[in-house]
This record gives sequence, structure tokens and C-alpha cells, in this order.
Amino acid sequence: MTRADREELRTTFGEDAELYDRCRPSYPPPLFTDLATLAGLGPHARVLEIGCGTGQATLPLARLGCAVVAMDLSPDMVAVARRNLAQFPNVTVVTSAFEDWRPTGEPFDAVLSATAFHWLDPDVRMIRAADLLRPGGALAIVSTHHIAGGTDAFFADAQRCYERFDPSTPPGMRLTTDDETADETAEFERSARFGPVEFRRYEWQQTYTADEYRNLLMTYSGHRALAHQARDGLFACITHLIENVYDGEITKRYRNRLAIAPRTP
Repeated sequence: MTRADREELRTTFGEDAELYDRCRPSYPPPLFTDLATLAGLGPHARVLEIGCGTGQATLPLARLGCAVVAMDLSPDMVAVARRNLAQFPNVTVVTSAFEDWRPTGEPFDAVLSATAFHWLDPDVRMIRAADLLRPGGALAIVSTHHIAGGTDAFFADAQRCYERFDPSTPPGMRLTTDDETADETAEFERSARFGPVEFRRYEWQQTYTADEYRNLLMTYSGHRALAHQARDGLFACITHLIENVYDGEITKRYRNRLAIAPRTP
């Protein structure tokens, strides 16, 4: 992905912040239990969250009592996040790109990015994250993967819808259980700023009606970026499958992966 493509796509999420807040799933509670243990987080720990969206990962940190600075590019996303987190005076939500933000105060005990780190500038994201951490502080990256499982046959059938209406779709794609751990480990190592990376994985699934699944798809940048005619055709094809072939609902299987490493002195 080029820098221009990344900049364009990462701004699409704020086009309908209310839909994003309503439809994007949150993260499994055990992820935050592990994060708190591995990063030593508790009341008053200073945490920077990058790409907070409407607060899906911010809320569990707030409930831990952490002092959180959460940022997002989109003013609309930030407005919804502030509403969702209004009862937590320990959380500050700011509108900013991570690459442009200038911190004040002490270094952070942890920097977290949940399903957003891949949108950051790869030339600076590791080094800048390390610079914002105290020695021994943790960088935690949560990624979200759609993996094999659930209504597998539907996703094989839906591939033909994508190949028909989205010309960028690689032909013959099928879901797997891979999650590209080696690439992420290599990025930590190349930065030379972090110790060994630990991984935790969390699998779960969610069932959707046709309407619910269409709304979910509209929270993803690739679908939002499609031309209206192509997107309408794609969604009509997917809706037909769910309603007429799969009895009105399908199940999608997810894996969240937590990668966490300490900043070296």
C-alpha cells in the first residue's frame, strides 16, 4: 500500500462514527486481563492509546483506573469516544494523527494500538512509540483477523461476489488460520528498541443477519472506498446469499492477537 493510499483509507472510518460505534465489535475481556498483567497496568498507570475510534479498547483501560490519553484522527470519532467515556475523568481523548502529536508530561507506562497500528507510518511508528515510553514500558499492538470457521461455505460463496464487483480482489481467496506473526516480530526487532515479543491469541465468533452484516462491512475502509455502484452490487449479492441460501444469518469467526514487548533502556 502506498503512503497516499494509506492516508486516504485511514480517514474513511470517521465518515459515519455512529455506525462504527454501533457495529464494530469490542474486544474479549481476557485480552485486557493479559495486557494488565504483562504490562503491569493498574490504577494511575499512564497509557497512550493510538487510533481509539469510539473507545472500544479505551473503556476497559478506563475501568482498570489507568490514566489514558486516547487519540484518533477523526473529530467525529473523538466526539463519540468522549461521550462513551464521559464518566471517566482519568481519560483524555484528543483529535490528532499519531505522527503529528506532541506529548506533554511524563513518559507512558504503555502505548496501545488496537486494530489501528497498521495505519500508522511504518517509517516512524516503532521509533516514535519507543520514544514515548519509559524504559521498561510496553508497546502493545492488538490486531484483528477474520479466520476460517463459522459459516465457512458462505465466505467461499461471497468471494465470487467480491471478484465480480471489486476488481482489486485477488482471485480464489480463502480463509485460513494464519495471522502473520513473523512479520510483526521482525518489525519489533528491526527497530532495536524493544525486548522479546510475547503473543496472546483470543478466538470468538459472532452471528449476523443480512442487515447487520452489511452495516458491519460499511465500517471497513475497503468497502467504504468502493464506487457506489460497485458497492451496491456487492452488497446486493451478499444479501441474496445470506437471505436466500443461508437462512437469514451467518457466523463470522474472529481472532484478536496481542503482541507486546518492553522498551529497552
